[in-house]
Amino acid sequence: MKKKSLLLLLLFFSLVAWSQKVEFIEYDLDNGLHVILHQDSTAPVVTVSVLYHVGAKDEDPERTGFAHFFEHLLFEGTENIDKGKWMNIVASRGGSNNAYTTQDFTYYYENFPSNNIELGLWMESERLLHPVIDQVGVETQNEVVKEERRLRYDNSPYGKWYEVVKSHLFEDHPYKNSTIGKMEHLDAATLDEFIAFNEKFYVPNNAVLTVAGDIDIEQTKKWIQDYFGPIPKGEEITRSFPIEEPIKETIEAETFDSNIQIPAIFTAYRIPGLKSREAKVMNMISTYLSEGNSSKLYKRLVEEKKMALQVLAFNDGGEDYGTYVILALPQVGNELEDLLTEIDDEVKKLQDGLISERDHQKLLNIYEDNFVNSNSSVAGIAGSLAQAYALLGDTNSVNTEIEEYRSITREEIQDAARNFLNPNQRLVLHYLPEEEENEQESETEDSE
Repeated sequence: MKKKSLLLLLLFFSLVAWSQKVEFIEYDLDNGLHVILHQDSTAPVVTVSVLYHVGAKDEDPERTGFAHFFEHLLFEGTENIDKGKWMNIVASRGGSNNAYTTQDFTYYYENFPSNNIELGLWMESERLLHPVIDQVGVETQNEVVKEERRLRYDNSPYGKWYEVVKSHLFEDHPYKNSTIGKMEHLDAATLDEFIAFNEKFYVPNNAVLTVAGDIDIEQTKKWIQDYFGPIPKGEEITRSFPIEEPIKETIEAETFDSNIQIPAIFTAYRIPGLKSREAKVMNMISTYLSEGNSSKLYKRLVEEKKMALQVLAFNDGGEDYGTYVILALPQVGNELEDLLTEIDDEVKKLQDGLISERDHQKLLNIYEDNFVNSNSSVAGIAGSLAQAYALLGDTNSVNTEIEEYRSITREEIQDAARNFLNPNQRLVLHYLPEEEENEQESETEDSE
């Protein structure tokens, strides 16, 4: 009976694993556009997306914010889609759409009932072939971006931590700049500069078109050829970014925020980029330290010692480097330096010994679950396929990445902690209420 139950259990898990495999077809058009198709007829929906391999790191250092600006600007309209009508067209057909920008890429997508796939393909081809980039659109979106900056960064509690961390952690690589950029750079830019940016980066040979969902493969291929095939290939894009020197001593910094009353402490480490195995190991360390109420830092600082309101560890993975962050907000009566001591002690445990087999198995289970959830919708699959090709150079990593996580050992977790999480390799940022800055200035004046 036990053997039979075990056999059924193994069969069940093998079927689950098989059912989660993402089947896809990929090919290139003559103009260099990379196409990925995924067929899933379980629901009458489809996602059409285009990933452009252009992000904040590709910008002129005197014109930061261009990639994010284009995320907005390319919704303005095209030669065949009237200004301000993009969203209306999508909504009138029962669809939804959006876009987002990172350090490394910009991603646009539409989700439609599957009988509107041709519309989605036509609209994305219009964005690529016939965008209207004029002074009116630039001025309109300039105000939109400024309002976004005020809302999400300048007037949001802890809204500036990310750009402050990056500005200290990177000296030469363009990751030192924020994705939203500097408003004075956008204000100073000319229309010709925006047009030149579009002509350089928004070309088929710098893009990935992904169509996922309830599609007819052959018909979809024909539409893709009809709408995207005639688009001219752009000039080849060459990239050469500075290599950062290793951090060899602690970088101490502080910043002040008028939107907060509770201070925070951030530690940040520069680690290898997304393609590396080390990045995946560091993701596991993040989960071990702070995901869920039973994670080590949460249990220690929030539940047991009641020193922190919140504690988080995470890897912000980039194509070239990752930014590994551990942050904490103190309970009243606790100092930031005391939180840092507790965090360092927990990291030291990772460095000095292996995590338990039980904790290791728990981590593997979490990543199995994450893998299943990441492939639970056609929209999620479309994004995963596009990023796998563009950032990792291997579309099939959507299927094989879980095997890499499964193979990560306790010894590798210990080695990664030893290699990347040392005090002399990090930034320590004190993120403080603005009134503390005023108090410090008053003390300085009194001493004078």
